[in-house]
Amino acid sequence: MILPIIAYGDPVLRKRAKNIEPGSMDVKALSENMFETMYAASGVGLAAPQIGQSIRLFVVDGEPLNEGEPEEDIDKSVVGFKKVFINPEIIEEAGDDWGFEEGCLSIPGIRGEVFRPEIIVIRYFDVDWNEHEEEYDGMAARIIQHEYDHLEGKLFTDYLPPLRRQLIKKKLSEITKGRTDAEYRMKFPK
Repeated sequence: MILPIIAYGDPVLRKRAKNIEPGSMDVKALSENMFETMYAASGVGLAAPQIGQSIRLFVVDGEPLNEGEPEEDIDKSVVGFKKVFINPEIIEEAGDDWGFEEGCLSIPGIRGEVFRPEIIVIRYFDVDWNEHEEEYDGMAARIIQHEYDHLEGKLFTDYLPPLRRQLIKKKLSEITKGRTDAEYRMKFPK
């Protein structure tokens, strides 16, 4: 089921999400709906707060980033990178910070360069409640960090320099009011 994506300005995007208790909900069905919603919006990651649920779960699929790329430009970090992260915890960040222009399905039409560490170690559960501890680098690490931020109540715009934030203030206000040309269903703050 394709769900509406919560727009910038909704308080759920600024709350620290709560852990999910095993057996308290159907995480498989929820994650399937989230993948369907993410694909319909042409995203590579989607966090539960973005569908209005303040719980610690996000889905990622970085494969679309490689579509149409010549062999030498394939990003190996996102090959086969389709996962569900439940109750994740980033336990280590390493390497140099590197910049990349990020966007967000909750903030359509706005992008900005964000600097993040190149390597992370994350502990999480999958949909069968198996615990994992894995290291990621490059674009896979960036996608995880971006979605993890949603669970902490942070948005990529928080990392932008003050002048850039000032320049996008009006656009953000327009999104909050429902004035956006997103090509997917959105839910706007009341």
